[in-house]
Amino acid sequence: MSSNLYFPHITLNWFVFDMADQDFREEFVKANNSFLHRVYKEIVKKENGNLLVSPLSAQIILALTHSGCGGQTAEELRTALHLSDDPAKIQSAVKAVLSDLKTKEGLKLCIANKMYVTRSFLILNEFQKIAKEMYFADSENIDFTKNEQAAKTMNSWVEEETGNKINNMVDSKLLDELARIILINALYFKGDWREKFYLCNTQKNNFYKTKNEAVEVDTMTSRPSQFFRICTNLDLNAKLLELPINGDASMVFVLPNERDGLAHLENKIDKVFLPYKFIRSVVTVFIPKFKIEYQTDFKAVLRNLGVNTIFTEGDADLSGIAGEKGDLFVNAVLQKTFVDVSEEGVEAAAATFAMIVTPLCGFMNIPEQFIADHPFIFYIKVKDVIIFAGRVTDPRY
Repeated sequence: MSSNLYFPHITLNWFVFDMADQDFREEFVKANNSFLHRVYKEIVKKENGNLLVSPLSAQIILALTHSGCGGQTAEELRTALHLSDDPAKIQSAVKAVLSDLKTKEGLKLCIANKMYVTRSFLILNEFQKIAKEMYFADSENIDFTKNEQAAKTMNSWVEEETGNKINNMVDSKLLDELARIILINALYFKGDWREKFYLCNTQKNNFYKTKNEAVEVDTMTSRPSQFFRICTNLDLNAKLLELPINGDASMVFVLPNERDGLAHLENKIDKVFLPYKFIRSVVTVFIPKFKIEYQTDFKAVLRNLGVNTIFTEGDADLSGIAGEKGDLFVNAVLQKTFVDVSEEGVEAAAATFAMIVTPLCGFMNIPEQFIADHPFIFYIKVKDVIIFAGRVTDPRY
């Protein structure tokens, strides 16, 4: 049985990497990790179940939006995203990251950006240039007044870029004559497990949703005497297991030592996604199969992170995209995500869109065991860039 993971695919232009680009890339990766733990912390305030978010998908589309912001609007968004105060550095960092995450053997990774613009609406040449050259974003004119057809066009593009895993991304009810621009990022991942799981080793095991409440779930089991990278962290009171994926990718499971230890782990969420020193050891692994489909209202999350002006009619400064300050504002930022973990591997997808409108007034020696039989956190990374992160509280849903 083949074991693979799946991600979206994007064609990127080649460019020369220098030390400055590498520095910008590392700065962006740190910013992405900081943004992730703050976003995670906001989501779990209202979410008790499984969750999945793509910090990279959100940060890319918001960084592109930031390129067209000015004044307080730009500063609030920059602070929330932990971005550089130099727009040129941000653009170089994004370009470096996107180019560095090009498809590798054994791994399919698609990161695609698209800009839909209402007919007869003129975007500044400089913003169009940044979108195309730094974010590799295609642009297409569309008639938002024909809301159902417009939504169908955009949703078809998202479905194609995410292997049909993200459906109905844009709700036609959001579209009207005030809509001017919709920016979309689509992310899709699929690759092979380096150490395969086999269907014949999958068995029914208990998964403890709480300290005493268990449900029976399909659990994948590694072969005997397999080596994996594992880390025991006393501060987190958890074990971290890294399962390698071909193409410089991996999936990390962060398992509390206690059945009811997720709350303690999430109280230290700013430390969960940090790079730790793993030791290669013989480990017997038990991981439940799970599938998550999730939607995040990033507008609400961003407001809680101090981003308000960009959503305020009359105050938002998106003059770097078109018009004058107050002519445009953002009225929706949504993300849909999908992940499927099974013997076949990991398949994951995400799409994030930001909708810009005009106001109404204008517009070892002994084998170790890693038994994931209670709630845990996980994340998927390519090289050192975290592209998905989430938690499992019940593998059945």
